[in-house]
Amino acid sequence: MHPSPIRRRPTRKIRVGSVFVGGDAPITVQTMTNTDTCDVAATVAQIQRCVAAGADIVRVSVPSLEAAQAFGQIRQQVTVPLVADIHFDHRIALAVADLGADCLRINPGNIGSDAKVREVVAAARHHDISIRIGVNAGSLEKDLQLKYGEPTGEALLESALRHIDILDRLDFHEFKVSVKASNVFLTLDAYRLISRQIDNPLHLGVTEAGVYRTGTVKSAIALGGLLLDGIGDTLRVSLAAPPEDEVKIGFDI
Repeated sequence: MHPSPIRRRPTRKIRVGSVFVGGDAPITVQTMTNTDTCDVAATVAQIQRCVAAGADIVRVSVPSLEAAQAFGQIRQQVTVPLVADIHFDHRIALAVADLGADCLRINPGNIGSDAKVREVVAAARHHDISIRIGVNAGSLEKDLQLKYGEPTGEALLESALRHIDILDRLDFHEFKVSVKASNVFLTLDAYRLISRQIDNPLHLGVTEAGVYRTGTVKSAIALGGLLLDGIGDTLRVSLAAPPEDEVKIGFDI
């Protein structure tokens, strides 16, 4: 057997619950629930099916404080590391940190004042949990849209570096980064650019890739190309359930 010619990009190692990401840790598989988070029983059942199919980490959407309370109940019923997906409300981040989240998916530049960011970072540090900065080509800052005219690899990089700078200034380094786009070539460009700028773990994924078959093809091309370059420490996949209700791993967003 010949040794693999792939040499992984050196990255720092962070922890998402009991799972390590980056460094010499194996590349991990992550997926996301698509149930109503407030439906605790349905969400727990889907998480358990995902784990049985091979997921190492599961992301759960937490759009409200009500969903945050449901997240706490879900946390008590599963053992897999959970990432809480939060967008703007720092109060939700504080709540799920107290309720057992293993990672916060939140962009620090989007949650308001410096004081709010400091609160979230303090909570993450206190509970020893990590953060994922998730930049998306479809939701770039308005000034970057004007500067670049359209989503580009450079625009995604600049957006990510803004959020990273906030955490660096607060001396918080337990974070991973994603720079997703729905376009395969834009995704490749953005990840290759940021891989030269930072040593934090990179979370790979193609956003809005399409339905199961289309998403599988687009994501396999983009993620496969990056992995061949040695880029990537964790992968976002979907766990699709065919008619016979057998959960299988496939790529999506």
